[in-house]
Amino acid sequence: MTSHQNTQTMKPATAAKKLGVYLEATPTEFQEGVVSRTELNALQADPPEWLQELRRNGPHPRPVVAAKLGISIAGLARGGITEPLTTEQIEALKRELPEWLQKERATQAEVRKEAARIKAQKAEKAEKAERAGQGDSPRS
Repeated sequence: MTSHQNTQTMKPATAAKKLGVYLEATPTEFQEGVVSRTELNALQADPPEWLQELRRNGPHPRPVVAAKLGISIAGLARGGITEPLTTEQIEALKRELPEWLQKERATQAEVRKEAARIKAQKAEKAEKAERAGQGDSPRS
């Protein structure tokens, strides 16, 4: 019996998401085809000019816009941003720093601070449990 490996493929939308680009801004060939894992790895390792250009100037998908602004995707929606933005538009928002963006950045900072507090608390509990467990072991 001959064993052959099936090539793993993905839809263009999935590949675009993994590449961090807005699907509708990619070339037609990319949008209409399927992308193998090997092709995706090649695009990541040695991005063609169109991919470099999209990553540099956009339009960027919402997760990338949110990250560049330092807020959550939900914060984008609360701020009324529902469409992809270019790098230029993102930079303009950063310069203008509207009230909604300031508020969302503050909210995001609080979320990060709380996440760090919870992580530290869990680590402390794990450390205490580990120390308590060491005293229980019988001696030989």
